[in-house]
Amino acid sequence: MIDHLGISVTDLAKSRAFYTKALQPLGYTVMMEYPGALGFGAKGKPDFWLGQGPASGKVHVAFESPDRKTVDAFHAAGLAAGGRDNGKPGLRPQYHPSYYGAFVFDPDGNNIEAVAHQPE
Repeated sequence: MIDHLGISVTDLAKSRAFYTKALQPLGYTVMMEYPGALGFGAKGKPDFWLGQGPASGKVHVAFESPDRKTVDAFHAAGLAAGGRDNGKPGLRPQYHPSYYGAFVFDPDGNNIEAVAHQPE
């Protein structure tokens, strides 16, 4: 089990604004802050960290969503926050019959996803 994940971002303020909006439907907020780094989390624990620094290469991060409606809200919020579409909300049966996901690129080009695994 992964305890937390951190990625480097080239503009911490811009990434903070993006993730604050994009992850809000999933219940994520900024929970901790240090010079040059901040941790987003839900349920009392920061598990997704951003650190100011050179881009370390593109990553894919998938956040679990409680339902399909929240996946839809994540995608809309990500686009409204300045993200670029990388896959509209929908079923991805190539993964499994109930896999419902949506994808946006963050300001550094990282592929950020929200996914619900439950049948409708």
